[in-house]
Order: sequence, then structure tokens, then C-alpha cells
Amino acid sequence: MAGVNGMELALLGRTLMKLGEAAIPTEGLGAYGTSEQSVVIVAADIRAHPGTPVKDVAARTGFPQSRVSACVARLREAGAVETDTDPADRRRTLIRPAAAVSARVAEVRAADADHVLAAALEDPDRLDEVKQALRLLAAHLGPGALARIGG
Repeated sequence: MAGVNGMELALLGRTLMKLGEAAIPTEGLGAYGTSEQSVVIVAADIRAHPGTPVKDVAARTGFPQSRVSACVARLREAGAVETDTDPADRRRTLIRPAAAVSARVAEVRAADADHVLAAALEDPDRLDEVKQALRLLAAHLGPGALARIGG
């Protein structure tokens, strides 16, 4: 079996990200200046680094501070994160995952992606096979995978 090169991996990752974005329910939400992709990346960073300031999230994600701030505002509105003033520097805000799961977060977590995956497949009859492969990838290449390579 031939190896996978970095470009193939990057393109697959982009496709999976776009499919994931399409599966996130957005009904009833207003227009935002941030993409679902940015919000997901910022939320994942905050989960991995609770109690972090916007500046540090920006440094880790490579996003401008303005984009991170917009994502944090959207996550706060959804009840996914909570913020506090940094006691060491009252000008900074520290961000952490919300203590309780909000209705919006529960809705996003419960949203099924089958319809998006089936629509993207050339052969929708292979949906179960693709879902099994995705579960395997998720089990082995979850959020901790980036930390293992120093990313």
C-alpha cells in the first residue's frame, strides 16, 4: 500500500473540516463574521488550554487577535465558554470552557453528520464503511495527536 503524502493529508483534512462545518446546525443563528472552522479551532484550543488569554490563543492558532476575540464572543453567546478578568492583569480576559453544557453546545454535539457524508460520497451505499474509517481516524488522531508532534 502506498504512503500518504503531506498534500493528500492536508487536502483530506480540509475536506473533512468543510464537511464538519456543513454538519453543524446553524438554523436560527444570526450572521457572523467568523467561520465555523475558526470557531471550532478556537474552541479546541481553549479546551486544551483552559484559563488562557486571547493573545495566547492567537499565538497558538495563528489567527489575528481580532478573529480570536470574535470567535470567543460567538462561543460565549453559545454558552460554550466563560470569561473572567485576569487577576494578575485586569486588562486581560481569561477564557475557559463553560462549566455546564449549554443547549446550543448540546445541539451541536448531537447533530448527526450522516446526511452531509452521504451527499459527499460518490457511492452513498458506502456511508457505513466511511463512518467506520472516520471513527478509526478519530480514535487514533484525536486532539492529542497534534501535541505528540509538537503542534
